Amino acid sequence: QVQLTESGGGLVQAGGSLRLSCAASGRTFSSNAMGWFRQAPGKEREFVAAIRGLDGYTYYADSKKGRFTISRDNAKNTVYLQMNSLKPEDTAVYYCAARNSPYGSPNRDLYDYWGQGTQVTVSS
Repeated sequence: QVQLTESGGGLVQAGGSLRLSCAASGRTFSSNAMGWFRQAPGKEREFVAAIRGLDGYTYYADSKKGRFTISRDNAKNTVYLQMNSLKPEDTAVYYCAARNSPYGSPNRDLYDYWGQGTQVTVSS
């Protein structure tokens, strides 16, 4: 059974940093695209970043470029999201997702597996 487990969320002051982790179990995802999405209260789930399988090419939502960095450690079957210069509007539940494809995408409907999410709260 495939399982994605996020960790690393919490409460941080504006300007601070957090690193989220997503550990995959049940199968190896080294050849698969992985992504991070987030959902704030009352809003739709939105794309944050993705990393392609095999070559690790990365994609970002325009508003996240320069502040967020996605990476992966295939030996640990884990993907990370480093978030710097956090703002109150970054407050959301952050979800990890995986595709049955090596190609990343900002389209959440193309992802096959999802974690339960981790809460990130940024105070002003």
